[in-house]
Amino acid sequence: MSSTATEVVRLLTVTGGTLAVAESLTGGLVAAEITSVPGASKVFKGSVTAYATELKHRLLGVDATLLVQRGAVDPQVAAQMAAGVRKMLGADWGIATTGVAGPDPQDGQAVGTVYVAVDGPFAEGAGSASGGKVRRLRLNGDRAEIRMESVRSVLALLLAELAGEQTGNERAQDTERNGGF
Repeated sequence: MSSTATEVVRLLTVTGGTLAVAESLTGGLVAAEITSVPGASKVFKGSVTAYATELKHRLLGVDATLLVQRGAVDPQVAAQMAAGVRKMLGADWGIATTGVAGPDPQDGQAVGTVYVAVDGPFAEGAGSASGGKVRRLRLNGDRAEIRMESVRSVLALLLAELAGEQTGNERAQDTERNGGF
């Protein structure tokens, strides 16, 4: 269990938030990392491992035309996976991984090309058009290293959002206590 996963579970517990995970190249490793944290059952709704491209559409609602035109390794696919799993499992937050761990390129994308995404209760105007945030990674290493770095990266992206939300809430509460506006 990583300190990032522990902090994600802690912040979700404090805020009463819930999490759902959609995975492709990580094949369940993100869910395993989250569930290795004691108390994760309070915040973790579940996960979908949509390794096959057609399952990204059928289970997660990723646009079929997008998958045909761009393939599964695409920032919009990652964003739609995160939003889809969030909606499907009824969670406050959804995160997703899609990419190429190797040994061979896929959909015209080089080994180490990965997209991680988070979808959640963002403030109006934040994030992308779909309401989520996506990060492109260009990773080096063997298959196992690329997969593990993808896990670390998606959890770090979520943690940054959760910490930002927590900081904003703490500022608002402090302003109210001190008679501010």
